[in-house]
Amino acid sequence: MALVQASHRLRSLTVILIVVIGLIAAVTLAIDSAKNYGLIGPVQVPGQYRALVLSSAERCPAIPAEVLAAQLAAESSWDPLAQSGAGAQGIAQFMPAVWDQAGIDANGDGKISIWDPEDAIPSAAVFNCYNRKLVKTVSGNRLKNTLAAYNAGYGAVRRYDGVPPYPETQNYVQRVIQDAKNISW
Repeated sequence: MALVQASHRLRSLTVILIVVIGLIAAVTLAIDSAKNYGLIGPVQVPGQYRALVLSSAERCPAIPAEVLAAQLAAESSWDPLAQSGAGAQGIAQFMPAVWDQAGIDANGDGKISIWDPEDAIPSAAVFNCYNRKLVKTVSGNRLKNTLAAYNAGYGAVRRYDGVPPYPETQNYVQRVIQDAKNISW
């Protein structure tokens, strides 16, 4: 009888231990995700993307690597398979129609893939430069207008002669600029 009770206690303790380990793993994953998204502390650039973000930013020297990193964190929280309700896709959250025009085969594999960070991150940098040229004659801060064009489209920035009054776009621009000041490589 004592052996049976000890066996039941051991099983109960094992189950409790497994649950506790699972909870610790879930909390750790949630904290890491919050850090990558910039919700806790500085935005952390995941190790597998550091060199790619830095080299991609060289394609558009007018937009610092920290801004590109903050954009990617805001757009997808570094998830290369991210899909928005509006239809934006991949780590850089390009709309398919924009991708068809702005996507590049940056890794030279013969495919222009919205889902491949090695194509999407350099494409985002090049698209930033394209938008920066488009907003040259728009009133206001050029970096803010460039970010707004990435988020809401150049047409909206031109229509409002600056960052459009859309809460999502205004929050996006403010967040990217703020997070760019606190990037953790």
